[in-house]
Amino acid sequence: MNRTTLACRLPARRWLPVIAIGLALAAPAQADSVTDWNAVAGSPAVLPRFGGPQQQNRAMAIVQIAVHDALNAIQPRYRSYNAIGAAPAGASPDAAVAAATRTTLLTMLGALPPAPTPVEATNRANAIVAVNAAFDAAIGPGAPDAAEAAGIATGDAAALAILSLRYVNTAGVWTPIDGSGTPNSPPYALSAGLGIHQPTPAPEFPAVTVPAFTGWPAVRPFALDSSSQFRSPPGAIFNIASAQYADACNQVKQQGSARVRGAFPNSHHSDVARFWAGGALEWNGNARIIVAARGMDRWQHARMFALMNMAVADSMINNLESKYHYNFWRPVTAIRWPDDGNPATASDPAWRPFLQTPPYPDYPCASTSVTGAAAGTLRRFFGTNAIHFTRTINAGAVPLPAPMTELPPKVITRHYGSLSIAENEQARSRVYAGLHFAEGCYAGLRAGNQVADWVYARYLRPL
Repeated sequence: MNRTTLACRLPARRWLPVIAIGLALAAPAQADSVTDWNAVAGSPAVLPRFGGPQQQNRAMAIVQIAVHDALNAIQPRYRSYNAIGAAPAGASPDAAVAAATRTTLLTMLGALPPAPTPVEATNRANAIVAVNAAFDAAIGPGAPDAAEAAGIATGDAAALAILSLRYVNTAGVWTPIDGSGTPNSPPYALSAGLGIHQPTPAPEFPAVTVPAFTGWPAVRPFALDSSSQFRSPPGAIFNIASAQYADACNQVKQQGSARVRGAFPNSHHSDVARFWAGGALEWNGNARIIVAARGMDRWQHARMFALMNMAVADSMINNLESKYHYNFWRPVTAIRWPDDGNPATASDPAWRPFLQTPPYPDYPCASTSVTGAAAGTLRRFFGTNAIHFTRTINAGAVPLPAPMTELPPKVITRHYGSLSIAENEQARSRVYAGLHFAEGCYAGLRAGNQVADWVYARYLRPL
């Protein structure tokens, strides 16, 4: 049986903990089907297959909308994103969640362009195996009973509804129609100049980084009216002759230097940079931790994850529109520039950031846009900023300039007493990593908060 098609039906019995299939998932113990499947979709085995952060966030929004709408078809409690009609009486909610997630993931994996390398082809095959294994673990052996069959049909219907807004199915081949299929078109072509973003200069690691996601502003938002709806206002740092620019440049030059961070590998700044190295893709994991002990049910979890991932996906579309509207250079280009005309800055052609520079302009920051959207949604959802959470991550190794040796992997735990504390630390982390001027980080946070407010006020409202 071809499990990558919407027509597939696997036997269903009961919900089993997803951890039983051996995936390295950061899900809380004794979670429900919604949080467990969120962990499957966001796992290292599955989510990176969709590409960069922008593509991953889009995929998560599609998954979580399907899950939300499937549950609402069984018991309507909120306005659905897509109207799919009422589920048959007695339909299993857990089977619906499993089917909605599996069908969206497998369809989107099948719609990807050819894998660029044999390794990635293997990774994609393994992702499909992981998703199907999670489904088999969730829906036990034997033929499904009537409730499970109805739940699977409902989950598939919810998946088809959101997929059909984003893809066209021609003879079984799914092709994106929302603009996401051409993420790097048109190619970036601005010439080098003062303040103008450029390919990351060598020697960077692993090599020169070419500007990417130039076409992402053309992707259809999930909730916003347009990709420019919350365009960030011009930054004061755009005036390169100013004292404010010099202060910002010198700050990241010192705090985000690979040599400085490598000399103080266990400092607060180094740990914070490494903790948030994933560019704020950690927010689904953060949300699972936050909801673990709050006594919420599957419908509440589904609404929260759908709202958050819609806001995050739209924040990235909005962010890339701002980035490629201003095309402001990254610290690595600015600090190596021979003479920027500001007497308070000094060129350092050998300077290197602590972490690798992402392939798009500086202003505003993309990862803080994600954080602003996620934290803003959680703040609105729970009605408070005073949300405490603690997370432990296994930070990866960090290469350093010769003759320094690579920093080894490290277990890092961070505790946050509120969402705003987490937001502000994540913003500072990009300066400590050498990736951003601080102003762009806070501009990203503000834009992400605006997107969150817009989405929350207009979508998936209680009935």
